[in-house]
Amino acid sequence: MRLGVPKEIKTNENRVALVPAGAEALTASGHQVFIESGAGIGSGFDDDAYRAVGAEIVPDAATAWGSAELLLKVKEPIEKEWGFLRRDLTLFTYFHFAADEKLTNAHLASGATCIAYETVELPNRDLPLLIPMSEVAGRMAVQEGAKYLEKLYGGRGVLLGGVPGVAPAKVVILGGGIVGVNAAKMAAGLGAKVVVLDLSLERLRYLSDVMPANVQLVHSNRHNILEQISTCDLVIGGVLIPGAKAPKLVRREDLARMRPGAVIVDVAVDQGGCVETIHPTTHENPTYTVDGIIHYGVANMPGAVPRTSTLALTNATLPYTLLLANKGWKKALRENGALLKGLNMTEGKLTYQGVSDAFGMEFTDPATFVA
Repeated sequence: MRLGVPKEIKTNENRVALVPAGAEALTASGHQVFIESGAGIGSGFDDDAYRAVGAEIVPDAATAWGSAELLLKVKEPIEKEWGFLRRDLTLFTYFHFAADEKLTNAHLASGATCIAYETVELPNRDLPLLIPMSEVAGRMAVQEGAKYLEKLYGGRGVLLGGVPGVAPAKVVILGGGIVGVNAAKMAAGLGAKVVVLDLSLERLRYLSDVMPANVQLVHSNRHNILEQISTCDLVIGGVLIPGAKAPKLVRREDLARMRPGAVIVDVAVDQGGCVETIHPTTHENPTYTVDGIIHYGVANMPGAVPRTSTLALTNATLPYTLLLANKGWKKALRENGALLKGLNMTEGKLTYQGVSDAFGMEFTDPATFVA
């Protein structure tokens, strides 16, 4: 099979979808790998590293896309790349369609087969291709939140861990999943007072066994959310409904209850965000202020640490990439139920329920395309 890897062109996105070790595994299996020149530079992999393992370096994005049967990316194709979409192309990347109707319609119109990292799902409900980036984003959320609490950036001027004689900052984390757990570990390790809210009592019981003493577990409901954010310094949104829009847990009017200069970091922004006032931002301009509350909405947070993020992501994606390349997408999805759940659309039909629900569009069972 012919696989293409273009350079990511979303603002400040320095990750790459395939590292040289992955290219080596694919070429050893008899596949052709086309890497756009410079695609790996941001993550510390130069063109020679790919050439050394048998990949072909191509001069531009048009060649990388045009040479491929299976195209590997990190982030969804942005508008200037939509012209490369075609019916006989399979794309394997993060899409987050439910948060962007224009993006969804463009890919539907192309007829391309779109397999989304974020909806590949194991029988135990784990999302193996989302987990590594959720781990990175959860940890980064605390770093970024701590920075923007500094007065220089308009924050409350609070040190996350405090000092002897001065209370630490209070961090409220919405969601006790992968993002929430990693954020809690970081915030607790820095000495903050941490509150994690989650709907699942089973999850809260588990977290009570593994979290340090400065992490408090609270059941998530409207009353408790309002109570906790009214006394916090930093809110981290880590709520996820796989493939669907995130629920709005913090409303515009709720900001008036928060302390001026408090910070919100909404990691769920790529799925629409769990804070009503959040919208996507970039690493160049990461924050804005609403009603005195600083909002951080960078949708590709792991792109700021591309070496770590690329290695973590490709460790998880490569086995699935090999399946797709070795068997073709239909056979691979027929034989692998987790990968089948990654199919979001093909032949102009929506095949993921969460995306269909987000826009009121017709849903087609993905199994009908791989039978």
